[in-house]
Amino acid sequence: MRSWREVRGWLAQAPLGALAELACRAGFVSRGMVYVSVGAIALLAAAGRAPGAAGAVEALQAWADWPAGTLLLWLAGLGLYGFAGWRLLQSVFDADRQGTAPAALATRAGQAISGLVHAALAVGVFGLIDALAEAREVDDLASTRQTVQQVLDWPGGALAIAACGLFIVGVGLGNLVQAAGRPHKKLVCPRRVARLAAGLGRLGHLGRGVAFLPLGLAMLRAGQQASAGPAQGLGGALDALRGYPFGEALLALAGLGLVAFGLFAFLEARYRTLGAAETVEAIASSPAPA
Repeated sequence: MRSWREVRGWLAQAPLGALAELACRAGFVSRGMVYVSVGAIALLAAAGRAPGAAGAVEALQAWADWPAGTLLLWLAGLGLYGFAGWRLLQSVFDADRQGTAPAALATRAGQAISGLVHAALAVGVFGLIDALAEAREVDDLASTRQTVQQVLDWPGGALAIAACGLFIVGVGLGNLVQAAGRPHKKLVCPRRVARLAAGLGRLGHLGRGVAFLPLGLAMLRAGQQASAGPAQGLGGALDALRGYPFGEALLALAGLGLVAFGLFAFLEARYRTLGAAETVEAIASSPAPA
């Protein structure tokens, strides 16, 4: 990141690119806030201090009790749109220069889906703001099952839900693989920060993998049974860990990992190489098709 004087000069020289990169970095901050909130509630649930784990929107609902809570929700929602924009730049415009090899295209497809998920989460945050204004509670489980049922009513809907479940399971397994790798490799930072980022990134991906596997399996069962009943949101999937051997320990591990993943996202906001500015400026300067 840059000093404020450098940022002002950057905004003057390349305003579109500068604004795009700032929005993307704000997106990482919002993503981090979501994961820290979900993970903290999961830890409280594992310690018996909360009735159960919560999904992303349910976790953010707790912010409403804070001073300026609604303002924080607005900033989080806007930031999530910024992160969705970053995923768009990665997947469609190859901002990370991943190329067009089959493995790279698969990664970019996953990033496109991630962008859609974060955009939907942003919509959910603004829906939460409306619900709070009307003194209504959000229900992650009911919302998830309603969406799943709508998809099941489509032609081939059960297959689509099963495919979604397989994708989420794949994301969970991919996170477990990343936990053994170098998740901080795209960060440009001092060595001591790199050591911290490596620890947070590995623990974060481990916790994310533990959380996403039951979520994907529940969605897969919903597709196999052509019923919305087995579907769970993230909060329900985390609570489902309690039914596994050493379930409370698994829930605590997932919660701790999600908090770590959120903190890692804060470091990404500060130190990650993005390429968003260059990509947006290149798009803006490219000649329009005749």
